[in-house]
Amino acid sequence: MNSINQRKLDHIHIASEGGEVDRQQYYFDRIHLSHRALPELNLAEVDPSVRFMGKGLSFPLLISSMTGGADEELVKINRNLAIAAEAEGVALAVGSQRVLRSDDAARASFELRKHAPNALLLGNLGAVQLNYDMGFADCEAVIAALEADGLYLHLNPLHEAVQPEGDTDFSNLRSKIAVIVQTLKKPVVVKEVGAGISTKDIEHLLAAGIKYIDVAGSGGTSWSRVESCRSDEPELGELFSDWGIPTPVALRLVKPYRREVRVIASGGIRSGIDMAKSMILGASLCGIARPFLNPARESAEAVREMIRRLKREFTIAMFLLGTGAIKDIKGNEELILDEYWH
Repeated sequence: MNSINQRKLDHIHIASEGGEVDRQQYYFDRIHLSHRALPELNLAEVDPSVRFMGKGLSFPLLISSMTGGADEELVKINRNLAIAAEAEGVALAVGSQRVLRSDDAARASFELRKHAPNALLLGNLGAVQLNYDMGFADCEAVIAALEADGLYLHLNPLHEAVQPEGDTDFSNLRSKIAVIVQTLKKPVVVKEVGAGISTKDIEHLLAAGIKYIDVAGSGGTSWSRVESCRSDEPELGELFSDWGIPTPVALRLVKPYRREVRVIASGGIRSGIDMAKSMILGASLCGIARPFLNPARESAEAVREMIRRLKREFTIAMFLLGTGAIKDIKGNEELILDEYWH
Protein backbone atom coordinates (compact mmCIF):
# COMPACT_ATOMS: atom_id res chain seq x y z
CA MET A 1 0.00 0.00 0.00
CA ASN A 2 1.14 3.57 -0.73
CA SER A 3 3.05 4.81 2.34
CA ILE A 4 0.97 7.99 2.64
CA ASN A 5 -2.25 5.95 2.47
CA GLN A 6 -0.95 3.63 5.18
CA ARG A 7 -0.02 6.60 7.36
CA LYS A 8 -3.51 8.02 6.96
CA LEU A 9 -5.03 4.70 7.97
CA ASP A 10 -2.70 4.56 10.97
CA HIS A 11 -3.80 8.05 12.00
CA ILE A 12 -7.49 7.20 11.68
CA HIS A 13 -7.22 4.02 13.71
CA ILE A 14 -5.10 5.62 16.44
CA ALA A 15 -7.34 8.69 16.70
CA SER A 16 -10.58 6.71 16.75
CA GLU A 17 -9.48 3.99 19.14
CA GLY A 18 -6.89 5.70 21.35
CA GLY A 19 -8.55 8.01 23.86
CA GLU A 20 -5.17 9.21 25.10
CA VAL A 21 -4.55 11.22 21.92
CA ASP A 22 -7.35 13.62 22.88
CA ARG A 23 -5.65 15.67 25.57
CA GLN A 24 -9.00 16.74 27.09
CA GLN A 25 -7.54 19.91 28.60
CA TYR A 26 -10.93 21.66 28.60
CA TYR A 27 -9.34 25.11 28.39
CA PHE A 28 -12.71 26.60 27.47
CA ASP A 29 -14.06 25.57 30.89
CA ARG A 30 -11.84 28.27 32.39
CA ILE A 31 -14.04 30.92 30.77
CA HIS A 32 -17.28 31.68 32.62
CA LEU A 33 -20.09 33.45 30.79
CA SER A 34 -22.74 35.83 32.07
CA HIS A 35 -26.05 33.96 32.31
CA ARG A 36 -29.23 35.91 31.51
CA ALA A 37 -32.18 34.81 33.63
CA LEU A 38 -34.29 37.27 31.65
CA PRO A 39 -32.95 36.90 28.09
CA GLU A 40 -35.91 38.78 26.54
CA LEU A 41 -35.81 36.32 23.63
CA ASN A 42 -37.91 33.53 22.19
CA LEU A 43 -35.62 30.50 21.84
CA ALA A 44 -37.45 29.52 18.67
CA GLU A 45 -36.42 32.84 17.07
CA VAL A 46 -32.68 32.69 17.91
CA ASP A 47 -30.82 32.72 14.58
CA PRO A 48 -27.36 31.06 14.64
CA SER A 49 -26.80 31.29 10.87
CA VAL A 50 -23.66 32.87 9.40
CA ARG A 51 -22.03 33.62 6.06
CA PHE A 52 -18.44 32.65 5.31
CA MET A 53 -16.58 32.89 2.01
CA GLY A 54 -19.83 33.98 0.41
CA LYS A 55 -21.84 30.92 1.48
CA GLY A 56 -24.59 30.66 4.06
CA LEU A 57 -24.20 28.18 6.92
CA SER A 58 -26.90 27.08 9.35
CA PHE A 59 -24.52 27.83 12.24
CA PRO A 60 -20.77 28.50 12.47
CA LEU A 61 -19.53 24.90 12.29
CA LEU A 62 -16.65 23.62 10.19
CA ILE A 63 -16.02 19.88 10.20
CA SER A 64 -12.25 20.12 10.37
CA SER A 65 -9.68 18.26 8.30
CA MET A 66 -9.30 14.58 9.07
CA THR A 67 -8.41 12.29 6.18
CA GLY A 68 -8.57 11.17 2.58
CA GLY A 69 -6.90 8.42 0.57
CA ALA A 70 -7.33 5.34 -1.58
CA ASP A 71 -8.56 2.94 1.09
CA GLU A 72 -12.32 2.33 1.06
CA GLU A 73 -12.57 3.25 4.74
CA LEU A 74 -11.12 6.69 4.01
CA VAL A 75 -13.46 7.13 1.04
CA LYS A 76 -16.44 6.20 3.22
CA ILE A 77 -15.47 8.64 5.98
CA ASN A 78 -15.22 11.62 3.64
CA ARG A 79 -18.40 10.65 1.78
CA ASN A 80 -20.39 10.48 5.01
CA LEU A 81 -18.99 13.80 6.17
CA ALA A 82 -19.86 15.48 2.86
CA ILE A 83 -23.41 14.12 2.79
CA ALA A 84 -23.98 15.31 6.35
CA ALA A 85 -22.40 18.73 5.75
CA GLU A 86 -24.68 19.31 2.79
CA ALA A 87 -27.80 18.16 4.60
CA GLU A 88 -27.16 20.23 7.72
CA GLY A 89 -25.71 23.32 6.07
CA VAL A 90 -22.22 23.35 7.58
CA ALA A 91 -18.69 23.62 6.17
CA LEU A 92 -16.23 20.77 5.56
CA ALA A 93 -12.45 20.74 5.19
CA VAL A 94 -10.76 17.56 3.97
CA GLY A 95 -7.49 16.05 5.16
CA SER A 96 -4.23 16.56 3.30
CA GLN A 97 -4.57 15.92 -0.43
CA ARG A 98 -0.87 15.35 -1.00
CA VAL A 99 -1.67 11.67 -1.51
CA LEU A 100 -3.18 12.55 -4.90
CA ARG A 101 0.30 12.96 -6.34
CA SER A 102 1.32 9.40 -5.55
CA ASP A 103 -1.96 7.50 -5.82
CA ASP A 104 -4.68 8.50 -8.27
CA ALA A 105 -7.03 6.00 -6.60
CA ALA A 106 -7.21 8.45 -3.68
CA ARG A 107 -9.18 10.84 -5.90
CA ALA A 108 -12.45 9.09 -5.00
CA SER A 109 -12.13 10.25 -1.39
CA PHE A 110 -11.93 13.88 -2.52
CA GLU A 111 -14.59 13.91 -5.24
CA LEU A 112 -17.15 15.24 -2.80
CA ARG A 113 -18.96 17.96 -4.71
CA LYS A 114 -21.46 15.39 -6.05
CA HIS A 115 -22.38 14.65 -2.43
CA ALA A 116 -22.29 18.28 -1.31
CA PRO A 117 -23.26 20.52 -4.25
CA ASN A 118 -23.89 23.59 -2.11
CA ALA A 119 -21.64 23.09 0.92
CA LEU A 120 -18.56 25.17 1.70
CA LEU A 121 -15.68 22.78 0.90
CA LEU A 122 -12.03 23.48 1.66
CA GLY A 123 -9.04 21.63 0.20
CA ASN A 124 -5.85 20.97 2.12
CA LEU A 125 -2.09 20.73 1.63
CA GLY A 126 0.85 20.93 4.03
CA ALA A 127 2.57 24.29 3.64
CA VAL A 128 5.96 22.67 4.28
CA GLN A 129 5.60 20.78 1.00
CA LEU A 130 6.21 24.09 -0.77
CA ASN A 131 9.82 23.57 0.34
CA TYR A 132 9.96 20.15 -1.20
CA ASP A 133 8.34 19.34 -4.54
CA MET A 134 4.98 21.10 -4.48
CA GLY A 135 3.95 24.44 -5.90
CA PHE A 136 1.13 26.47 -7.43
CA ALA A 137 0.09 23.74 -9.87
CA ASP A 138 -0.42 21.30 -7.00
CA CYS A 139 -2.60 23.81 -5.16
CA GLU A 140 -4.72 24.25 -8.27
CA ALA A 141 -4.94 20.48 -8.76
CA VAL A 142 -6.24 19.70 -5.27
CA ILE A 143 -8.81 22.49 -5.51
CA ALA A 144 -9.97 21.09 -8.85
CA ALA A 145 -10.22 17.54 -7.48
CA LEU A 146 -12.50 18.69 -4.66
CA GLU A 147 -14.14 21.54 -6.59
CA ALA A 148 -13.24 23.45 -3.43
CA ASP A 149 -14.23 26.95 -2.38
CA GLY A 150 -10.84 27.57 -0.79
CA LEU A 151 -7.59 25.95 0.29
CA TYR A 152 -6.10 25.17 3.68
CA LEU A 153 -2.32 25.36 3.91
CA HIS A 154 -1.54 23.68 7.21
CA LEU A 155 1.50 24.33 9.39
CA ASN A 156 2.62 21.39 11.51
CA PRO A 157 6.26 21.73 12.60
CA LEU A 158 5.78 19.71 15.78
CA HIS A 159 3.94 16.95 13.95
CA GLU A 160 6.65 16.72 11.29
CA ALA A 161 9.47 16.88 13.86
CA VAL A 162 8.25 13.83 15.80
CA GLN A 163 6.93 11.90 12.78
CA PRO A 164 9.23 9.11 11.58
CA GLU A 165 8.79 10.26 7.95
CA GLY A 166 8.59 13.97 8.81
CA ASP A 167 9.50 16.83 6.44
CA THR A 168 11.13 19.46 8.65
CA ASP A 169 12.46 22.22 6.38
CA PHE A 170 10.17 25.10 7.38
CA SER A 171 12.63 27.81 6.25
CA ASN A 172 11.50 30.73 4.07
CA LEU A 173 7.91 29.51 3.88
CA ARG A 174 6.34 32.95 4.27
CA SER A 175 7.48 34.10 0.83
CA LYS A 176 6.24 30.89 -0.79
CA ILE A 177 2.87 31.17 0.93
CA ALA A 178 2.67 34.75 -0.34
CA VAL A 179 3.14 33.55 -3.93
CA ILE A 180 0.29 31.06 -3.54
CA VAL A 181 -1.99 33.74 -2.06
CA GLN A 182 -1.19 36.15 -4.90
CA THR A 183 -1.68 33.66 -7.73
CA LEU A 184 -4.46 31.34 -6.53
CA LYS A 185 -7.95 32.47 -7.45
CA LYS A 186 -9.47 30.91 -4.31
CA PRO A 187 -9.16 32.06 -0.67
CA VAL A 188 -6.25 30.58 1.27
CA VAL A 189 -6.60 29.67 4.95
CA VAL A 190 -3.50 28.98 7.02
CA LYS A 191 -3.92 26.75 10.05
CA GLU A 192 -1.89 24.94 12.67
CA VAL A 193 -2.81 21.37 13.56
CA GLY A 194 -3.08 21.57 17.32
CA ALA A 195 -0.29 23.77 18.68
CA GLY A 196 -1.66 27.27 18.02
CA ILE A 197 -0.70 30.42 16.15
CA SER A 198 1.48 33.03 17.90
CA THR A 199 1.53 36.80 17.47
CA LYS A 200 4.71 36.61 15.39
CA ASP A 201 3.08 33.97 13.18
CA ILE A 202 0.05 36.21 12.67
CA GLU A 203 2.26 39.11 11.62
CA HIS A 204 4.18 36.93 9.16
CA LEU A 205 0.96 35.57 7.67
CA LEU A 206 -0.58 39.02 7.30
CA ALA A 207 2.59 40.15 5.53
CA ALA A 208 2.13 37.21 3.16
CA GLY A 209 -1.39 38.42 2.31
CA ILE A 210 -3.33 35.84 4.32
CA LYS A 211 -6.90 36.93 5.15
CA TYR A 212 -8.04 33.74 6.93
CA ILE A 213 -6.31 32.05 9.89
CA ASP A 214 -7.34 28.92 11.78
CA VAL A 215 -5.59 29.19 15.16
CA ALA A 216 -5.94 25.41 15.80
CA GLY A 217 -4.65 25.57 19.35
CA SER A 218 -3.80 22.91 21.88
CA GLY A 219 -6.28 21.12 24.08
CA GLY A 220 -7.80 18.51 21.80
CA THR A 221 -6.17 15.91 19.58
CA SER A 222 -2.39 15.84 20.02
CA TRP A 223 -0.70 14.85 16.76
CA SER A 224 2.50 14.53 18.71
CA ARG A 225 0.77 11.87 20.81
CA VAL A 226 -0.64 10.22 17.66
CA GLU A 227 2.85 9.94 16.20
CA SER A 228 4.19 8.52 19.47
CA CYS A 229 1.89 5.56 18.83
CA ARG A 230 3.58 4.97 15.46
CA SER A 231 7.18 5.59 16.48
CA ASP A 232 10.02 3.39 17.73
CA GLU A 233 10.80 6.31 20.07
CA PRO A 234 7.38 7.04 21.62
CA GLU A 235 8.89 9.06 24.46
CA LEU A 236 9.57 12.03 22.14
CA GLY A 237 5.97 12.38 20.97
CA GLU A 238 4.69 11.86 24.50
CA LEU A 239 6.99 14.58 25.86
CA PHE A 240 5.57 17.17 23.45
CA SER A 241 1.96 15.95 23.65
CA ASP A 242 0.76 19.06 25.51
CA TRP A 243 3.02 21.53 23.71
CA GLY A 244 1.40 24.61 22.24
CA ILE A 245 -0.85 27.61 22.77
CA PRO A 246 -4.31 26.83 24.21
CA THR A 247 -7.05 27.73 21.74
CA PRO A 248 -8.68 30.47 23.88
CA VAL A 249 -5.27 32.10 24.35
CA ALA A 250 -4.54 31.88 20.62
CA LEU A 251 -7.88 33.59 19.90
CA ARG A 252 -6.91 36.40 22.26
CA LEU A 253 -3.59 36.82 20.43
CA VAL A 254 -5.46 37.43 17.17
CA LYS A 255 -7.69 40.11 18.73
CA PRO A 256 -5.58 43.14 17.65
CA TYR A 257 -5.70 41.93 14.05
CA ARG A 258 -9.41 41.11 13.69
CA ARG A 259 -10.00 43.89 11.16
CA GLU A 260 -7.37 42.37 8.89
CA VAL A 261 -8.16 38.67 9.14
CA ARG A 262 -11.11 36.34 9.65
CA VAL A 263 -10.47 33.75 12.31
CA ILE A 264 -11.44 30.10 12.60
CA ALA A 265 -11.22 28.57 16.07
CA SER A 266 -10.29 24.90 16.44
CA GLY A 267 -8.45 22.71 18.89
CA GLY A 268 -10.29 21.17 21.81
CA ILE A 269 -13.75 22.52 20.91
CA ARG A 270 -16.07 19.78 22.09
CA SER A 271 -19.52 21.36 22.57
CA GLY A 272 -21.84 24.12 21.47
CA ILE A 273 -20.83 26.03 24.62
CA ASP A 274 -17.18 25.91 23.53
CA MET A 275 -18.32 27.20 20.15
CA ALA A 276 -20.15 30.10 21.79
CA LYS A 277 -17.05 31.00 23.80
CA SER A 278 -14.96 30.88 20.62
CA MET A 279 -17.35 33.25 18.86
CA ILE A 280 -17.24 35.63 21.83
CA LEU A 281 -13.45 35.58 21.48
CA GLY A 282 -13.77 36.72 17.87
CA ALA A 283 -14.00 33.56 15.78
CA SER A 284 -16.05 33.49 12.58
CA LEU A 285 -16.22 29.69 12.40
CA CYS A 286 -15.52 26.85 14.84
CA GLY A 287 -13.72 23.74 13.66
CA ILE A 288 -14.31 20.31 15.20
CA ALA A 289 -12.71 17.09 13.96
CA ARG A 290 -12.17 14.07 16.21
CA PRO A 291 -15.72 13.93 17.66
CA PHE A 292 -16.94 13.37 14.08
CA LEU A 293 -14.53 10.55 13.30
CA ASN A 294 -16.36 7.55 14.73
CA PRO A 295 -19.78 8.80 13.55
CA ALA A 296 -18.29 9.18 10.06
CA ARG A 297 -17.01 5.61 10.19
CA GLU A 298 -20.60 4.58 10.92
CA SER A 299 -22.90 6.58 8.63
CA ALA A 300 -23.87 10.01 7.31
CA GLU A 301 -26.88 9.96 9.61
CA ALA A 302 -24.65 9.50 12.66
CA VAL A 303 -22.67 12.57 11.57
CA ARG A 304 -25.91 14.51 11.08
CA GLU A 305 -27.01 13.63 14.60
CA MET A 306 -23.75 15.02 15.98
CA ILE A 307 -24.16 18.23 13.96
CA ARG A 308 -27.75 18.68 15.15
CA ARG A 309 -26.66 18.18 18.77
CA LEU A 310 -23.95 20.83 18.46
CA LYS A 311 -26.35 23.25 16.78
CA ARG A 312 -28.89 22.84 19.59
CA GLU A 313 -26.21 23.36 22.24
CA PHE A 314 -24.89 26.45 20.47
CA THR A 315 -28.37 27.91 19.98
CA ILE A 316 -29.29 27.38 23.63
CA ALA A 317 -26.03 29.05 24.69
CA MET A 318 -26.90 32.06 22.52
CA PHE A 319 -30.37 32.15 24.10
CA LEU A 320 -29.01 32.01 27.66
CA LEU A 321 -26.63 34.86 26.85
CA GLY A 322 -29.48 37.01 25.55
CA THR A 323 -28.01 37.04 22.03
CA GLY A 324 -30.48 36.46 19.22
CA ALA A 325 -28.11 36.66 16.26
CA ILE A 326 -24.44 36.06 15.50
CA LYS A 327 -23.74 39.80 15.39
CA ASP A 328 -24.74 39.97 19.05
CA ILE A 329 -22.26 37.32 20.16
CA LYS A 330 -19.24 37.60 17.87
CA GLY A 331 -16.40 39.44 19.59
CA ASN A 332 -18.67 40.56 22.42
CA GLU A 333 -16.33 39.98 25.36
CA GLU A 334 -18.73 41.76 27.69
CA LEU A 335 -20.47 38.38 27.81
CA ILE A 336 -17.50 36.94 29.71
CA LEU A 337 -18.06 36.95 33.46
CA ASP A 338 -14.54 35.93 34.42
CA GLU A 339 -11.57 33.82 33.38
CA TYR A 340 -8.94 32.01 35.34
CA TRP A 341 -5.69 30.49 34.13
CA HIS A 342 -4.05 28.60 36.96
